[in-house]
Amino acid sequence: MVTLGCARNEVDSEELAGRLAAGGFTLVDDPAEADSVVVNTCGFVEAAKKDSIDSLLAAADLKADGGRAQAVVAVGCLAERYGHELAESLPEADAVLGFDAYPDIAARLQAIVAGERPAAHTPQDRRLLLPITPVERSLSDAAVPGHASGPASVRRRLDSGPTAALKLASGCDRRCTFCAIPSFRGAFVSRRPSDVLAEGRWLAEQGARELFLVSENSTSYGKDLGDLRLLETLLPELAAIDGVERVRVSYLQPAETRPGLLEAIATTPGVVPYFDLSFQHASASVLRRMRRFGDPESFLDLLARIRALAPTAGVRSNVIVGFPGETEDDLQTLCDFLVEARMDVTGVFGYSDEDGTEAAGFDGKLDDDEIRARAEHVTALVEELNAQRAEERIGETVRVLVEERDGEDLVGRGEHQGPEVDGTVRLVGASGSLGIGAIVEALVVASEGVDLVAEPRG
Repeated sequence: MVTLGCARNEVDSEELAGRLAAGGFTLVDDPAEADSVVVNTCGFVEAAKKDSIDSLLAAADLKADGGRAQAVVAVGCLAERYGHELAESLPEADAVLGFDAYPDIAARLQAIVAGERPAAHTPQDRRLLLPITPVERSLSDAAVPGHASGPASVRRRLDSGPTAALKLASGCDRRCTFCAIPSFRGAFVSRRPSDVLAEGRWLAEQGARELFLVSENSTSYGKDLGDLRLLETLLPELAAIDGVERVRVSYLQPAETRPGLLEAIATTPGVVPYFDLSFQHASASVLRRMRRFGDPESFLDLLARIRALAPTAGVRSNVIVGFPGETEDDLQTLCDFLVEARMDVTGVFGYSDEDGTEAAGFDGKLDDDEIRARAEHVTALVEELNAQRAEERIGETVRVLVEERDGEDLVGRGEHQGPEVDGTVRLVGASGSLGIGAIVEALVVASEGVDLVAEPRG
């Protein structure tokens, strides 16, 4: 099982792995030892699509070179989004399966290994599979990856580390003009709290110390279950699970981030004060063209309210540079906002057209060289700002979840750092008795870019 893309895809891969194991397959780590290779693709942006295709071609090479592999199968977002188009352009793949194939993936894969070549998935707008009214969506039988109940039987961990992603919801009801995700991930669907809690308990039994709550839009959680404040009541229950040391929420929409949710994330024991805020830009006019809401003043007010509740809270975001119609004044507005915002990490993406999005038909397009230049300018700025923010943390005490050993040092993450994208904390002089999964209080003594160096206390 090869997984590309985000933590949501990682959850989907573990559901697929569990279903395959229950259907008689044995999971192996080395593709060269596999009878079949399943590639869970990402279809988000061009770079991710290329990585997915390269992974499929690499798996196909194993088969072509006379290796053990008898089948190479594409699943995931790229397969769901492009289906038969992907199959036609990539004949090296023996099958291209959509999300509807996930519930019976073991039988599908057994047939493919036996030589069957099923028709490639036919894409459709998955928003049309669910009722328009959110509260009626629980009545649908449409397949929603990562939402199966009974986690012990349908999910198998592919990573033994102390952090595990836990899916809150799937899909999105927003209509951002640059984003194609809702068309292939579908309308917004919350998982029932009982299923989320059950899977959280199971993950804790499997050794997870941190639960990383993932979705396309966590601030909408519960709206289709009749209670928009459901996440605020669910967080303390997740944090109270035996074995769980901390809970982290990802992907918050600034315009939907309610005062009660801010307080719950910032002050609930066991929930880390970490705010993954999807700003995307700061210019009000650009945001309107993106069909989003906000401006520098409202965003800075949101950050001020967060820091009033939790002064050392971690804050990360992503921004898109070079959106159609973006002026130099718009770009300066974004840069000025980033300087004032003092975020821990900011991801910068240069705009590119995405198939099927409204923005792909906008006028006012910037040429590729200009978009690249603007992205490089903003990237250089945020690298400096993020390094300054890390340096400001020197002298702070951080609680570090140990995730690996590197020589004589231990490496992990503080509460302000999300998995993989927000830097790490290197613990120097740590006791040899400390192991993976330990929580260590440490004093920050230095910084290296966004990474910190700390000395254990006591």
